[in-house]
This record gives sequence, structure tokens and C-alpha cells, in this order.
Amino acid sequence: MTKITIEEVRQAGVVGAGGAGFPTHVKLSAKADTVLLNAAECEPLLHKDKELLRHETDGVLAGLATAMELVGAQRAVIGIKEKYHEVIERLRTRLSGGIELAPLQDCYPAGDEMILVYDVLGRVVPPGGLPLHVGAVVINVETAFHIARASQEPVTEKYLTVGGAVQQPVTLRVPVGITIGECVSAAGGPTVPNPCYMIGGLMMGRLETDPTSLVDKTTGGIIVLPEEHPVVQRRRQNWAQIARIGRSACDQCSFCTELCPRWLLGHPIEPHRAMRSLGFNLVGQANVLGTLFCCECNLCSLYSCPEGLDPKNVCAENKRRLLAQRQRWQDPPFVPDRPRLHLANRKAPMGRLMHKLALTEFRNEGPLQRELLTSRRVGILLKQHVGAPCRPVVQPGDRVRKGQLVGQVPEQNGKPALGAPVHASLDGRITAVEEKVIWIEAE
Repeated sequence: MTKITIEEVRQAGVVGAGGAGFPTHVKLSAKADTVLLNAAECEPLLHKDKELLRHETDGVLAGLATAMELVGAQRAVIGIKEKYHEVIERLRTRLSGGIELAPLQDCYPAGDEMILVYDVLGRVVPPGGLPLHVGAVVINVETAFHIARASQEPVTEKYLTVGGAVQQPVTLRVPVGITIGECVSAAGGPTVPNPCYMIGGLMMGRLETDPTSLVDKTTGGIIVLPEEHPVVQRRRQNWAQIARIGRSACDQCSFCTELCPRWLLGHPIEPHRAMRSLGFNLVGQANVLGTLFCCECNLCSLYSCPEGLDPKNVCAENKRRLLAQRQRWQDPPFVPDRPRLHLANRKAPMGRLMHKLALTEFRNEGPLQRELLTSRRVGILLKQHVGAPCRPVVQPGDRVRKGQLVGQVPEQNGKPALGAPVHASLDGRITAVEEKVIWIEAE
């Protein structure tokens, strides 16, 4: 296997493909004793990680082995749902060099990296910390696949599942910069009028209604829903509605806290206290500093609350205001060796979650279509990652080839800022360079 360097990973523009978009070369510059491959894919109706593992097994394992070498780890563990028997057996025949499997329950949020670290390694990441603080580096399945290819080609393609209210749920291989509408058309089109799109997942994704919205390196899925679907209606509530209803209806049952995965790990996040703050107009004040540690998994709002309230968005609003006030909890209470007696039996089973979210009418499948979905026009976003937006290095009228650099990370203090470069995803001509996107049309 050709050795791949951190610099090659950087130049290839590899970022976390699970949704966060953290530049992978930064993560691989650290030292850790274990690398975790996050194949939990716990968002309902998504299948791209499992399908990629099934069809590109050797490539993913090669990327995982490279990650081990770069961080100096002697061990790697693949966290994958135990129900995927065929994929697990396929992996078992190819494991080597310190790589092992850890079957996971079919529940949410198994893919949260803090929960994954605890479930697989038994280590608790401290509040506000990273897996690296307990000796682990976590990477996504598709991220590992891109690491393996970093010396050959940059990231110009994306794997994503299109599901929900479509004719044929499918996992696609698409050029970065294609529209979500083109992806939905490749799944046979929507089965409902006025479709809405949950980008990245129903629990932690964003609501989109514009089919011309662009796919970027972090887009893991497109779930199509009718506009009257309860998940869509919840996402359309504004802050005034959320606060008014929460203030009047919350009875402080504390189910949101009792089922909060971060609270169960010992982090000082208590969503019911955030809800209580609504009644006293204390949002953003020190009594709810614990909301800074909310991971916004949405379990409290979409699963736990018997009143159908929205603790997640109350916590998120608290976080925004606290950060604007530059308030931080310098020494949050945390007992790392406290027994987590309830964590195992307070997870949300996927079947129950799908019933709660009114998803059981949709086919829960997404077989991979390995042939690249083509497009005549793509829009390459200049910010597809955590960090600074890229600066264009091309001009309108320039001809480009697939894989050619079109946006570079700016420098700060003589060094590249946090970020990842972006590249053309098809052969063509630059038709426009806008503030946030570079448009390329095939010739």
C-alpha cells in the first residue's frame, strides 16, 4: 500500500463526511492510541456508510489503516450496527493489522462520537472535550475512503442516501456541487406534491425547500417529506412560538434530561433547566451554563418530551446567547469514573424512533448505485468545512479539469488557516465566481 502523508490529505481537501466537516488533516496530525471508524449511521433512513462499507470494503479499510499509521495508533475499531450481519461478515474476512469490530445496538444516537467512544472503548470524554482527550480519534466511513485516495485524487465526489417520499430509495455517488433536486430525480422523483428536504438527516439535519440547493462534501443524505409531515412542521416553528409554547406547557417532568445522552455520560447539560429558564426570562444567564454542552442531537425534542415541546432549540438558543456574551463554564462538574448505570437502557431504539417520527410508511432501504450520477453544471461552495472559507483561484472563462484546485484556504500569520481546499468536480468552464460559490459548466 502506498504511504499517504498528512500533507496529501490536506491538499486533497478531505473533511469529515459525516456532517461536521472538520478538516481531516488536522485530526490526523494528533497522536492517539486508538482510531474509531464511525459506521453507526444512526440517523433514520440513511444507508450510505453501510453501503460504502459493503461495496468499497478494501478502500475504507486502507484509509483506516492509513489513519492508524498517521496518528501512531496500534488499534482501530469499527463501530457498526450488529444488525448488518452481511457487512460484518464481509469485514471479518478482511480485518488485519490491529483492526477489529464492535457491533452496536440499533439505536439513536449511537453515531454521536462521545457515545461511540464510551460504547466501544468504555472511556468518557470530558465536557467540552474531544475524543483525543481520552486517546481516540474518530473518523467517518466515507472520510476513511477519501483518505485512502488522497494521493491519487482530491475529494470531488460524494456518497449520499436519498430516501423518504421518493419512488426508489437509493444511495448515490454524485459530483460535489450537484443540486439536491437532481439527486431526488435519480431516486425516481418525489411521491408527494411540494416536497420538503431534510439535508443530512431527520434528527440533526436542516430543512430545505429549494431543490437547487447544492450538495457539498458533508451532505450524507436527503430525506424527502411532505410539507405537512410533523418533522417539517416542527422545523418551521420560529423562536417566538417555541418559547411561548414551552413557557406555558412545560411541566418539568425532566424526561428530556433523563434521556439526554450527554447528561447520562456525566456532562452538566440538563435540558429541563433550560426549559425552566423560559418561565423566568433567564435564557442566556449563568443558571443555564450547562446548555453549552448540548450536542443538539434532538432526542429531547423529537423523542423524549411527552408534550411535544422543543428543549433542543431552547438549549441551542441558550448556547448562542451565552457565546455572544462570552460566558463559559471554566470548571464544569464532572466525575469521569461515576458508574453510568442507566446509559445502556435509555437509548432510543430505532424502530420506536421511526414510529415516533411517523417514518414507518417509508421504505427503509438505500442500495448503492455505483455509477457516478452526472450533471452538466455544478456549484462548488467555497466553505464546505469547519474553518475559513476558501478564496477562488480561478476566474470566469477559465477551463478546468476534474480534480483541479478552484478554491484555496487563506493564510493567517503566514500559515494556512483552518480549512480545506475545494476542487472542480467535472471538466468544464468557469461561468461565474460568486461570493460563496464557483459555477462550472461542462462543455
